[in-house]
Amino acid sequence: MANVEQLQHRKGPSLAVQGAMLLVVTTAAIGMGWMSGGYLKGVGAPSSVPAAENEGKTAEPAATHEAGTGSTLVALAPITTNIASPAETWLRMEVSVVYDAPQPPAMSEDIHQDLLAFVRTLKMHQIEGASGYQHLKADLDERASIRSQGHAKQVLIRTFLLE
Repeated sequence: MANVEQLQHRKGPSLAVQGAMLLVVTTAAIGMGWMSGGYLKGVGAPSSVPAAENEGKTAEPAATHEAGTGSTLVALAPITTNIASPAETWLRMEVSVVYDAPQPPAMSEDIHQDLLAFVRTLKMHQIEGASGYQHLKADLDERASIRSQGHAKQVLIRTFLLE
């Protein structure tokens, strides 16, 4: 009977032990969050530009060459067309293409025509929401890369309007 009474009177860990464990788990969570944030940000990620630096600037030129990186940014003509479904919905999109090196203007025109043909096949449900936008951007990047034999590194969507 004495063993049964000892088991019934036995309590859980003391408050000091519980507090220490809570502190250890919290510290581990903060450390993992900090490390995963650093990993997701990446070493070569571009930093954000303060708003004060953007004030008073005019529109970008059609093509710019970034010194030191070897990449070239080319603004394509705006794409204005209706989408496949619903057919009465119009899309206007302004994009720029980042090349690994300067490319002939004919390549930019080919990419522009390919992107125009692609967006004409879109249906509204494909581009709804954040995930739809991400899929659209991935498709545009892939099509530009294929059309340029890998010279187009990224398609930057400057404006995207549906009416």
